Amino acid sequence: MTKDELKQVLAVHAKWVRGEVGGVQANLSGADLRSADLRSADLRSADLSGANLSIASLYGTNLSGANLSIASLYGADLSGANLSGANLRSADLYGANLSGANLRSANLSGANLYGANLKDTRDAQYVLAQSSILPETGPIWGWKKCQNGVLVKLVVGNTAKRSHATGRKCRAEHVKVLEVIGAGVGISVYDPNVQYRVGQIVRCDKWNEDRWTECGGGIHFFLTRIEAERYS
Repeated sequence: MTKDELKQVLAVHAKWVRGEVGGVQANLSGADLRSADLRSADLRSADLSGANLSIASLYGTNLSGANLSIASLYGADLSGANLSGANLRSADLYGANLSGANLRSANLSGANLYGANLKDTRDAQYVLAQSSILPETGPIWGWKKCQNGVLVKLVVGNTAKRSHATGRKCRAEHVKVLEVIGAGVGISVYDPNVQYRVGQIVRCDKWNEDRWTECGGGIHFFLTRIEAERYS
């Protein structure tokens, strides 16, 4: 999309926001807006689903109620942006600057926040707490899929560190194997040297402390059997 085309879309959207005749809600779904300068723009309730906003400047932009699902916001500057009520489901916010942004009531389920700057972000902890699926303490029972579709039922003990990003896949520092279904031993899909036998405690080689590194070091598992069964 050219700068002139974007300018025209924003002008028509501004009329829609003000309730003026001839105004139309902005539809920028799937638009290529890489490195676009959208500082302080009024894009409330705009459709930006699947748009490429990598490295875009969105400082102070009003994106309240906007649809940014599965959008690429890799490295984007969203500092001071209003994202209240925005749909950021499965959006890529890798390395994005969200400092001072308003995330009140935003949907961040499945979003990639690895390396994102959340300093002074409004309601960030509350929004993330809503997407949290793991208790901070106490045992957790889960399921893991191994080679050849073998399933492992496991428990994460009180002392084991546990983590998940914004998706459903979880990690633990160590687990105890309760049951192996489909074989006598479960063999890791990624490392055949890691094996799961009933009654044994399996530890990861190196635990990754970063919550947002979903595929980082740890024993990966799901909370339900069906999720483990369908994982590929």
